[in-house]
Amino acid sequence: MRAERSPNVGPGAVDTPRCRLAVLLTAVMLGLVGVAMLSPATASAQEQTYVIATDTTFAPFEFQDAQGNFVGIDMDLIRAIAEDQGFNVDIKPLGFDAALQAVQANQVDGVIAGMSITDERKQVFDFSEPYFESGVQMAVLEDNEDVKSYEDLRGKRVSVKNGTQGSDFANSIKDQYGFEVVSFADSSTMFDEVKTGNSAAVFEDYPVLLYGIAQGNGFKTVTPKEDPTGYGFAVNKGQNPELLSKFNEGLNNLRESGKYDEIVNSYLGEEASTADTSYLGLIKSTFPILMEGLRMTVILTVVSIAIALVLGVIVGLMRVSRAIWLRAIGTTFVDIFRGTPLLVQAFFIYFGVPSALGFQMSALTAGIITLSLNAGAYMTEIVRGGILSVDKGQMEASRSLGIGYLPTMRKVILPQAIRTMIPSYINQFVITLKDTSILSVIGIAELTQTGRIIIAGNFQSFKMWLIIGIIYFVVIMALTKLSDRLEKRLVK
Repeated sequence: MRAERSPNVGPGAVDTPRCRLAVLLTAVMLGLVGVAMLSPATASAQEQTYVIATDTTFAPFEFQDAQGNFVGIDMDLIRAIAEDQGFNVDIKPLGFDAALQAVQANQVDGVIAGMSITDERKQVFDFSEPYFESGVQMAVLEDNEDVKSYEDLRGKRVSVKNGTQGSDFANSIKDQYGFEVVSFADSSTMFDEVKTGNSAAVFEDYPVLLYGIAQGNGFKTVTPKEDPTGYGFAVNKGQNPELLSKFNEGLNNLRESGKYDEIVNSYLGEEASTADTSYLGLIKSTFPILMEGLRMTVILTVVSIAIALVLGVIVGLMRVSRAIWLRAIGTTFVDIFRGTPLLVQAFFIYFGVPSALGFQMSALTAGIITLSLNAGAYMTEIVRGGILSVDKGQMEASRSLGIGYLPTMRKVILPQAIRTMIPSYINQFVITLKDTSILSVIGIAELTQTGRIIIAGNFQSFKMWLIIGIIYFVVIMALTKLSDRLEKRLVK
């Protein structure tokens, strides 16, 4: 009976999956076209265009405004210098750590991110003349009357941001005053650590503290400015000396014309203003930016999961192949991408591979490759499990009728396996959607990263994360309901 039913059931069952596979492959092609369009290789080829990396959450030096534009002292300054010197800039908001790695990997031409000029960094980067003199201060919650000096920190925790002068200063005095230092990737998380009560104070550059206090973040400074240091624009050691020269010349021109003071005062002076921070006000002012972040999340997810499905089918068939060498390749692929963290994979693909092979890759391309390979490893096991769930007699019956191995797989085994794979496939879709948040480390402004950027400017972490959580919930619930209906239709 199995031998007689399989050819009849097979074609009917394969129509819908085939159509859906065709749609997915079309989506892959469209996605790859979109990637190519967004790639730096196809960007404006105008002369004297420099790619400049920056931080994403370091107000008032770099943050995102209500229209989604990156603004701040650094952003306004580099654009004004570019205009003065007659070149163009392509800003890449990567985050501080990733920005430094991008410069070292020659993925970008330079970095401006409130970066302190230190002897250690001079070994790796060439710096411009200092464009801003900063210094470290300690701040606590405005209702905190217990911590007024470093001596009051004994036995407590303080929060700092990775790689900053505030972090260096806090670590230099922690043994003397007996406190513990905990580090975070961005300023907003550092401040939230104190708001939750887990840390007693923050160490941060004083202009960042002043801006945050002006925006109503609920902190106050309790110590004088320490360890004054200059911020500098940086390029990779021995690279782009002409860009460094143009920056210095443009900076001097801005200072002489008064444009420099105008830029700084617009963020640190009385001109700096606050915005509506009610739920309605936040939704109204951030909705376009959040939707742009959601769009990027959906693009990453759809394109990556489509590619992962194709990879999963190919490598899944290799995993159940009768050839030992094919099984070995499939097993190695799965072990590598399931056995290493997605974060490490993202850094390796975006920074490591281009640096080793001497080429450039856009963050979006690297993100899609990373997600596709990672999800593809899990899809491989889903496909393998689906194939193994089909009774072995189906293969034997089909082969006894003279049907070859691959046609049997395509017409008999896979159509039946697909029914059992659908729930796991949708589950992997949801996981991949959430995994897109990790790609913020290489500068992709998906939904989670968009939230961080917004919070860096308005310091409304609780309200913004609640809004973002609701968006994720709505999208994932809609996807889950859609998958349930699709599963029921395929099972009939």
